[in-house]
Amino acid sequence: MKKNGFTLIELLVTFVILGIVTAIAVPGFSRWLPGYRLKSASRELYANMQLAKMGAVRNNADWAVVFDTGASRYLICSDAGDGNWTTLGDNSIEKTVNFSDYEGVNYGHGNATTNATQGGGAFTADNVSYASPDNVAIFTSRGMVNNLGYVYLSNNQGSSYTVGTPTVAGVILMKKWTGTAWE
Repeated sequence: MKKNGFTLIELLVTFVILGIVTAIAVPGFSRWLPGYRLKSASRELYANMQLAKMGAVRNNADWAVVFDTGASRYLICSDAGDGNWTTLGDNSIEKTVNFSDYEGVNYGHGNATTNATQGGGAFTADNVSYASPDNVAIFTSRGMVNNLGYVYLSNNQGSSYTVGTPTVAGVILMKKWTGTAWE
């Protein structure tokens, strides 16, 4: 008579092998995860800046991305209300993104030593270089930007990405710090 099933020894060997594989995989996964979160947050910022640009063109009106560094978030706004994008209560907020959704990601330049502009140089104190109005990227109805700048994001491992508009044409770029340059 044939019996189907596993012996106790076969089950124990299987569990030991699974334990060894898990012990090897978990440290590698925990080193990989912060970089994945940073890249994901940077890609979402890039996509949301594209959303603001396309919304401005579609609605034939200015749209903006307002970077609220104090609250560790940014907002996509379709109407400045009183003409002041930084007065958040007067804006039509289309979307809000909190960096707390990306554990370990925040405004920052990590281990980067120069900013992403053509000449390099120092970083702004809040890691957002959109100057006028403060920390706001404004897209016009033609898909162009009123102001140039970059936003720097980093994780707790010192890695960093930047997303920004280097020309008035409204081109949006995403770059990663490689250890020596932005690429």
